[in-house]
Amino acid sequence: MINKLFLILICCITLSTVTNTYGQTKEQKSLEAKREKLQQEILDINRLLFAEKKEKGNVLDQMEALDKKISVRQQLIRVTNQQSNLLNRKINANIRSISRLNKELKEVKDSYATMIRKSYQSKSQESRLLFLLSSTNFYQAFKRLQYMQQYTEYRKEQGLQIASKKEELALLNKDLNEERKVKEILIAQNRKAKNKLFTEIKEQKELLNSIRKNESKYTNVINKKKKEARKIDKQIEGLIRKAIVASNKSIGKKTKSTSAKFLLTPEATAVANSFSANKGKLIWPVEKGIKSQGFGIYKDAVYPGIKHQSNGVIIATDQGAKARAIFEGEVIAILAVPGGNKGIQIKHGNFISTYYNLSELFVKKGDKVTTKQELGIVYTNRSNGQTRLKFYLYQNTTRLNPEEWVYQL
Repeated sequence: MINKLFLILICCITLSTVTNTYGQTKEQKSLEAKREKLQQEILDINRLLFAEKKEKGNVLDQMEALDKKISVRQQLIRVTNQQSNLLNRKINANIRSISRLNKELKEVKDSYATMIRKSYQSKSQESRLLFLLSSTNFYQAFKRLQYMQQYTEYRKEQGLQIASKKEELALLNKDLNEERKVKEILIAQNRKAKNKLFTEIKEQKELLNSIRKNESKYTNVINKKKKEARKIDKQIEGLIRKAIVASNKSIGKKTKSTSAKFLLTPEATAVANSFSANKGKLIWPVEKGIKSQGFGIYKDAVYPGIKHQSNGVIIATDQGAKARAIFEGEVIAILAVPGGNKGIQIKHGNFISTYYNLSELFVKKGDKVTTKQELGIVYTNRSNGQTRLKFYLYQNTTRLNPEEWVYQL
């Protein structure tokens, strides 16, 4: 009974250790995946926002790019620290396990040695036979024979236990050495990341000083950008209202030009429901890229007291990249901002996705499009070498945050 309880206790301890190790391994893999993603994002920022070019972009573009890279670099350092701390816990757990196993191995070896000595003292065949023959009855002889067989089995088990514990110790020591090497690599990489972060912050401060020396020029650039953004936003929302009126009229419903909702046919309702069901799972409007500007109100990179409003997101991508439909739908409008570039609006039931800053279009108004269908080529700015898509999402005339709808945007 005692032996059974002991075995149950050992099994519980082993299961707990295995479960904890598995949990740590899963967490470690998750952190490593995050770290690799952040490292790739830094590479993409360097490639897409700091691309080599004959002419440097304006200081505002440089400032925004640096701000983005510093933010990602800080995230990378935090994740690497988390990995290092997790490894520390695992290393300490392994050290404790090794200490416990060494103690158990010594106890098993001592017990085995005592058993061997006793066995040697009475190892002769005669003594075993005498032990059996000296039994007072057959039952006692049978029990003594049974005992001798159990004793022999126990010796074998003790030998196997010693071999097993030695093998377990060897594996733990191997894991410990590998974990220490990984930790050293992480520490070296973190040190390198911190040095780069320090350099980038220094570069950012120098850029800030150069901007603040010419505040009026910076203000002019900001005002120009705001004016362009307002012009695009106004046209996007105006086209949506026109599309609502035209769509409602086509199904025999008269609505005012100020109407804010699409009246949906059963088919359009099905598309809208399907679009809504895919919230958070919609594809990116370009195959590859990074989000260089998110949705909503954000602080100015140079003067944090100044707030900016972004009604969509901006995605930096490679030169020659093509915009693609995030979902099936119908092209309801082509944008053409005077002095600017082109854009496309696609209706998905009562949802509208807008793709702006295109140099060439592959579709026209009235076309039916499928998910991933190429819509046009994203414009590349010759002065700074950047290729950026401006992406907006609406439900009727209500602005939506694309980051909540597009997968990992």
